[in-house]
Amino acid sequence: AGMLDLNYNYPSVPGQAELLRSALRQLALSGDLESLLRYQPHGGRLHERASFARHLQTRGLNVPAEQVLIVNGAQHGLTVALMSLLQPGDVIAVDGLTYPGFKALALALHLEVLPIPVTESGPDLDALEQLCRSRSVRAIYSMPTLHNPLGWVMSLEQRQQLVAIARKYDLHIIEDAAYAFLVENPPPPLAELAPERTVYVSGLSKNVAAGLRVGFVAAPPQTIAALERMIRVTAWNTPGIMTSIASAWLDDGTVSRLEVQKRQDAQARQIIADEQLAGLHRVRHPFSYFVWLPLAEDARAEQVVTALLREQISVSTAQPFAVSTHVPHAIRLALGSVDMGALRGALAKVKWVVEACT
Repeated sequence: AGMLDLNYNYPSVPGQAELLRSALRQLALSGDLESLLRYQPHGGRLHERASFARHLQTRGLNVPAEQVLIVNGAQHGLTVALMSLLQPGDVIAVDGLTYPGFKALALALHLEVLPIPVTESGPDLDALEQLCRSRSVRAIYSMPTLHNPLGWVMSLEQRQQLVAIARKYDLHIIEDAAYAFLVENPPPPLAELAPERTVYVSGLSKNVAAGLRVGFVAAPPQTIAALERMIRVTAWNTPGIMTSIASAWLDDGTVSRLEVQKRQDAQARQIIADEQLAGLHRVRHPFSYFVWLPLAEDARAEQVVTALLREQISVSTAQPFAVSTHVPHAIRLALGSVDMGALRGALAKVKWVVEACT
């Protein structure tokens, strides 16, 4: 057997390939292929942007189509957001543990990243206020609804406090909602609470399929022209064939159906994780695709990872997620890429290895 990947999440549910097959067939029969072969408007065609705007209403975000731009996946959305709002050398406050793709991006754009201390239930917002007092912070990057890797969902009070700090110090907020679809009825997005300063970024990689590379950005009116310029600079536009399929799936309810299926799938996987990892300290959301496992100080994460590799299981240490030089002793388990049967056995081995290393 090959390596079992508990490192990355590519959640897929049965029948996804069939969906694409019929969408391509539909497009071939009735799509306006001539127009799809031409350059598209930088931010997407308005009727497609309207499909994304309607989708955002289901996420508690009310924005007109003119304030929604279509991009090549959420990573591209984060790229154009940072490029249009910040300059090299600017300071951005980020959770002390965060999405590795953001760390890499901030580094590439020469931004200074300031870690906000984190707890298991959210960022330490009093510490954020201290940072803003002592440094000229320009922006905050936040994942309020299903944080990667810690799985928290910030409460309404926490969101309001974050927004109050952003207003007091005039900060941009970059809200990453890549996994927000997994949470039923979360508090309102930061972009709804502070529409004048929040750029909301998400995509269809986790809720639909990673290969689509279609994402979307919802942003304040005064930032749209700059965002469109950066889409032009980095990619010119999102491929018309992909946006056409994506907006059709948004309109006909396919995306909503897949989101419900993936929520159920993630929940089933967390139940398996609860059974197999019982007795270990776990930080996770019951509907998320990952588990953060803090390790006893004497269990070196590298040791655990190496021992698991010998068992043909790949997991991640805290290193890729850590923004500060202090890297906690922990591993992250991604539950979304292996089938349920293999997951059960893999997690049993994880528990065995963690206990053997302590």
